[in-house]
Formats: sequence, C-alpha cells, structure tokens
Amino acid sequence: MLLNASGGRILKMLRCPSACLYSGSIPTIQKQSAHTLKMAADDSLNSKSKPWLLVGLGNPGRMFNGTRHNVGFEMIDTIAQAEGISVSRIQYKALFGKGHIDNVPVMLAKPQTFMNASGESVGQLAGYYKIPINQVLLIFDCMDLPFAKLRLLPKGGHGGHNGMKSVIDHFKGNREFPRLRIGIGRPPGKMDPAHYVLRPFTKQEREEMDFTLQEGLEAIRILVTEGVNKSATKVNSAQKARIQSS
Repeated sequence: MLLNASGGRILKMLRCPSACLYSGSIPTIQKQSAHTLKMAADDSLNSKSKPWLLVGLGNPGRMFNGTRHNVGFEMIDTIAQAEGISVSRIQYKALFGKGHIDNVPVMLAKPQTFMNASGESVGQLAGYYKIPINQVLLIFDCMDLPFAKLRLLPKGGHGGHNGMKSVIDHFKGNREFPRLRIGIGRPPGKMDPAHYVLRPFTKQEREEMDFTLQEGLEAIRILVTEGVNKSATKVNSAQKARIQSS
C-alpha cells in the first residue's frame, strides 16, 4: 500500500475518473482517446434516436384506391402492415402513425391534401418533429420508370411530378432528401397522362405491383437501418438487372 503524497493523488484520481479527462497529469493521448470514444458513443446514440419520416404520396378517397397515382399510399400501407404500425390518426393534414423498423423510430404519413398540395402536410410534419431533411423519404409513382420497377435516389428534382413539386416548394427549394420512385410506365397510345395515372391496375398488373411493394419494403428496411447509399446500391442494381432481363 502506497502512503506517500504522490500515491495519495493517484488513488484520488482512480476514484474520480470523470475528473481525469481534464487533469494535467494525464497524457494527451489518453485524453484524446477518451474524447474520441465519447464522440463515437454520442454519434451512435444520436443516429439511433433520430426518427425517419416516411411519406407516401397519393389522393384521398375511395375513388382513388388502387390507382397508379396512389402507389405511394400503398407502400406506406405495406410498411404499416408488416411492422404493426397504426396509421389512423390525423396530424397536419395527413394520416399519421409512429412505430419502429428494427428498433429504428419511424413515422409514417399519407397526406390527405390531394396530390398537388402534398407539401403543405409534409413541410409541417417535418418542421414540427424537427426531422432532418435527409431523413425524410418521399415515395411516389413515376411514369418515366417501367411498370413495377423501383428507383431509390438520395436527392434530386421533381421530375415533373406535381406532388414532389409541392414538397420541394414547402422545403424552400431544398431537394436534398431521398426519394423512392415506383414505376407505373407510360400511358398507351395518345392517352392523357392525367387520365392514365388515375386508372386502376389490371389483375396481372396488381400481382406485379404487390411483388414490387414487398421489394420496396425490404429497401426501406435497409434504408433506415444501414443508410441511403447501401439501400440505393442494392435496390438500383437489382432493378437494373430485372429491366435488362425483361
């Protein structure tokens, strides 16, 4: 047992580890190491605690159920059913619910403003819950993709989609948020695109789209647990292979 003054200070330091980080007697490398470990722990905690806002775009009302323009709503319904999340309460003009995907907190939303005013709801939800814009995922139909194909991007423009135009406007022009596009194909012949997007699916199309929604579910699980880039690489590579083989 050490009884000298120096030994007494050593014993005191061992009993008060929190004060040791600022003690001049601790080597610099130990202070840096402890600080690095604390930062890593804080970053890990923050990344796990920040919720994702997952938004599907569509039109409210029974007459729009099962139409091409509402595949964003259908993707939210697929997530809700698979993860046991109730999307039944109204908040900021959206059907809304909270839950988890693999212990990651998520919020699901289906704006009820009609497609062209979707941003009114999305902007308010993201603002109220202080969701970082890069953790707001928009899910919507896309005529520029072959039917039942997926495309996940970390950012981008509206691509002529009125719902996305509204969202970007309410984000004050900021486009730095991920989006999952679900292909509905181009209208046949000279059909008006406005009419085409409101058409219901055929029986065969319904089967194909249901399969695609399950693929989208897996993509979103990877997105919230492992990040946008990993999910995008996996989804887009798989979809490219499907398009080439079809």
